[in-house]
Amino acid sequence: MHLRLLAPLTLAMVAAPAAAQLGLPVIDQTLGRVKGGLDSLVDRTVGTSLDAVQRLASVRTERLERLVRDHRDAIEFDADGQPARHGELLLEGADDASIARAVQAGFTLIAREDVPDLGFSVVRLGVPAGRSLARAQRELRDLLPEVTIAADQLYLESGAAAAGATGKPGMPAVAVSTRIGVIDGAPGSAAPVAAMRGFARGAPFPSDHGSAVVSLLRQAGGANIVAADVYGTDPAGGNAMAIAQALGWMVAQQARIVSISLVGPRNPVLERAIKAAQARGAVVVAAVGNDGPAAPPSFPASYPGVLAVTAVDGRDRALIEAGRALHLDYAAPGADMLAANAAGVWKPVRGTSFAAPLVAVRAAHAVGSAGARWQTELDREARDLGRRGPDPVFGRGLLCGLCRRTR
Repeated sequence: MHLRLLAPLTLAMVAAPAAAQLGLPVIDQTLGRVKGGLDSLVDRTVGTSLDAVQRLASVRTERLERLVRDHRDAIEFDADGQPARHGELLLEGADDASIARAVQAGFTLIAREDVPDLGFSVVRLGVPAGRSLARAQRELRDLLPEVTIAADQLYLESGAAAAGATGKPGMPAVAVSTRIGVIDGAPGSAAPVAAMRGFARGAPFPSDHGSAVVSLLRQAGGANIVAADVYGTDPAGGNAMAIAQALGWMVAQQARIVSISLVGPRNPVLERAIKAAQARGAVVVAAVGNDGPAAPPSFPASYPGVLAVTAVDGRDRALIEAGRALHLDYAAPGADMLAANAAGVWKPVRGTSFAAPLVAVRAAHAVGSAGARWQTELDREARDLGRRGPDPVFGRGLLCGLCRRTR
């Protein structure tokens, strides 16, 4: 079972029973993951003060430190202070001479990875024994200044299933035939897809998060879905290289819309893949994450041309824990609603993760009905919230406001 921190809001110093009473996630020391979830109590518990914003930022730091500490053999911090695959660096634009210089300096050539459907390749290097990833990354940048060098940084799920009563789904919306791709964990058998492929050790492996995303796509009308599992059972799953390869497969599968409910740092390999997929006609939809407004801008949501999505609750209020991106396009329901887990049981969910697939379905509908004018169609459909016109809280408005399933 892969170990993944599923929710952004947890207090390391709060005992589990007290946290449960407050409606906050509970740390399960055995599994090493955040269980439970956030319900509407978060609005009363966290509030909207500057202290709450700082608290969210602090929680993000604690969450990443816990992730690395619990999986030291698979994950470590890179030179930018971001969690990444242990002992491995990615090189773009490296010729044979550059690779030879790196090998002479003690690095090892692991593989040359082609992403044929996106038209580029990446060299994977192992760092010298006994050297930290951060130190090795800095040394290699000095050694090969002409080469783009990055760690294989990790991207985390941006939502979790909440504790609470189960329910049954409502009736699905009118089917949207435009193919939609999902890059996440694998959906369970109760959320069938047209095709699925794994891009991590042990993949495809059923995931509650991936199942929830696919179930929301299907309930909102997505009828032609392909899924890429970038987590599998690998503690270092969800890395930039896996997502890049998954994007290439999405292009090969002719997915016109790609929904990504994962967040992490800016990464040159992922950025290259996003640009290449967009150049081949894919529209990427991504969640802004749940680390609060004080967190760094989230990626891939912040890349140019990506539809960045935030979330609202059942009263159309912006989620206090919603993160930020360098731009914001739309809001969609992300709380006070149900989604299916890997076992097919419908449970409460909360997070921007669950808003992104709803926007993806509306984007697929717009592409299918309006062609090249799909974004104009989306803007026409969006319901303005907050101050008049586009704003940094709701973007250009709320989409799929009636897509929320509550029973």
